[in-house]
Amino acid sequence: MKRSPVFALILIAGLAAGSLLCFTTPVYAAAEKALTVKGEIVDLACYLDHGAKGEKHKACALTCLKNGEPMGLLTSEGTVYLLLAPHDDQKAFEEAKGYAAQQVEVTGPTAERAGIKALVVQTVHKV
Repeated sequence: MKRSPVFALILIAGLAAGSLLCFTTPVYAAAEKALTVKGEIVDLACYLDHGAKGEKHKACALTCLKNGEPMGLLTSEGTVYLLLAPHDDQKAFEEAKGYAAQQVEVTGPTAERAGIKALVVQTVHKV
């Protein structure tokens, strides 16, 4: 069956629009209800690379987080959440950076995709 050039343009436009939606939809668009999780704030660059965490790594973690490295929350069970900033108010997310290597409670919506767990930082409290 012969397809017209208009069909090809419509197909390409549809694929492009679908791809654009995939890259512009926030990761937590399908987030679950808010959850409170306890754990240690870690800079993921050092934690994933060489397991750095705890008080010995605090100064480095503070520097890494200040420089924009991704931040995570390591629970006592060994689960790691990628911490995300809400689009409307990043105050709690920025506050969490100051708690590097410390135990905190973080509350916010969670999401999981491709094996990565994420937690949007709506509130953070030292425990």
